[in-house]
Amino acid sequence: MTVSQLSIFIENQSGTLVKVLELMRKSRIQIIACTIADTAEYGIFRIICSEPDRACAELKAAGVAVAISDVFAIELDNQPGGAADVVGTFSEAGIGIAYMYAFLRDGRGILIFRTDNEAEAKEVIVRKGLHVLAENQLLA
Repeated sequence: MTVSQLSIFIENQSGTLVKVLELMRKSRIQIIACTIADTAEYGIFRIICSEPDRACAELKAAGVAVAISDVFAIELDNQPGGAADVVGTFSEAGIGIAYMYAFLRDGRGILIFRTDNEAEAKEVIVRKGLHVLAENQLLA
């Protein structure tokens, strides 16, 4: 029900992001979605990719600080308010969203997010009949 996401810690200086991107290219690993959150000293480059376990191993071998975590990928109708409806569903259940990002694919919205309670989030997803994508569906 979840997908693997890499969180890559990079210094806020010229060349560090391109180093990671070049490593992904050299390894022939496709980035499906990404976002960067930054502070004054470093950034967290979060990515969904075609081969998260291999990408993690390749990045660690190159001395890059990286971690894998589970996130949800929910497919939405591409219409105003879709994300608000989904986030509202979790909020009503008392489940917090730690972070989220979104992208469009084939005319459908894909909402990627991490919650503060994965088990309860899974129950809400089933109860509300939300359309969750698996990793192989994100690659299609």
